[in-house]
Amino acid sequence: MRTGKISESVLRRSVLHKIDLHRAEVINGADIGTDCAVVSFGDGYETVLATTPVTAPMEDISAYAVPMALNNIAAGGAEPVGIMLSVLLPERAEESELKHMMEQAQKLCREAGVQILGGHTEVVPDIARPVVTATGVGRRASDCAMRGVGPEQDIVASKWIGLEGTVRLAREHRRKLCERYPAYMIEEAAAYDRYLSVIPEAATAVKSGVCGMHDVSRGGIFAALWELAERAGVGLSVDLKKIPVKQETIEICEFFGLNPYELLSGGCLLMTADNGEALVEALARENIPAVLIGRTTDGNGRIIYNDDEKRYLDKPKTDQIYCL
Repeated sequence: MRTGKISESVLRRSVLHKIDLHRAEVINGADIGTDCAVVSFGDGYETVLATTPVTAPMEDISAYAVPMALNNIAAGGAEPVGIMLSVLLPERAEESELKHMMEQAQKLCREAGVQILGGHTEVVPDIARPVVTATGVGRRASDCAMRGVGPEQDIVASKWIGLEGTVRLAREHRRKLCERYPAYMIEEAAAYDRYLSVIPEAATAVKSGVCGMHDVSRGGIFAALWELAERAGVGLSVDLKKIPVKQETIEICEFFGLNPYELLSGGCLLMTADNGEALVEALARENIPAVLIGRTTDGNGRIIYNDDEKRYLDKPKTDQIYCL
């Protein structure tokens, strides 16, 4: 199979179609484009769960794993409460590296007001790089105001696409990139990890009339738009030039021959609302950049416009981070 997330057809055929037990407590379970699972025990609150595996260099892996799991919780309209970490290490790993990884994870959790609940740590033969699986846990009120993505809603994107991919490329290929670009530009790109949490915009959106949210992550903005539409059974009309992207992301992607619209985009949140401009204004009051990029439609067409050019959105592809 291809590197990265499995294709939608394989996911449906070999994963989702094998799940045949559905409990009454499960409000939201496994499906295409689903950021998290939601379980209700009838106490006025729902438990929200999300899990994500990350493979990256040891010194940065927590910086990617922790926000990714918590972002999925936030995109479900929930308040993140805790996180569990399953850590698989290669045999060459040093204890000092593990200590740094945990200190980094604790710092991020402290900033988010989230407790590390536990997990598992093991040294495993035959893996080249560490693998961290982060499971976020959150809660939301059973009467959560989000009614879900539907047709004829505005689509809003927060901050910028490609942030997480830009951070990883800048850090892992710093020397090569500095042969073409000024060092200050690459250092700035490497510091975009400060933008990777979407908890602030999700919390503001829940209070500001948001209908649905989807965390932009693997496969980039194109994959996130497809998943959002597929999950809701709607069409899309999106203006490519309105999709926000940093110049550093464009330059780095150009250097490696990558597509920024299909690049790992943790830190960007897709939101739908009846009044997208009002949502953008609410986010701006909290100093969170956001733009209206299009609308959902009552149909199946998922269309990206670039001036007079019109193209139909494809099913998600392998994230560009794996294409080097």
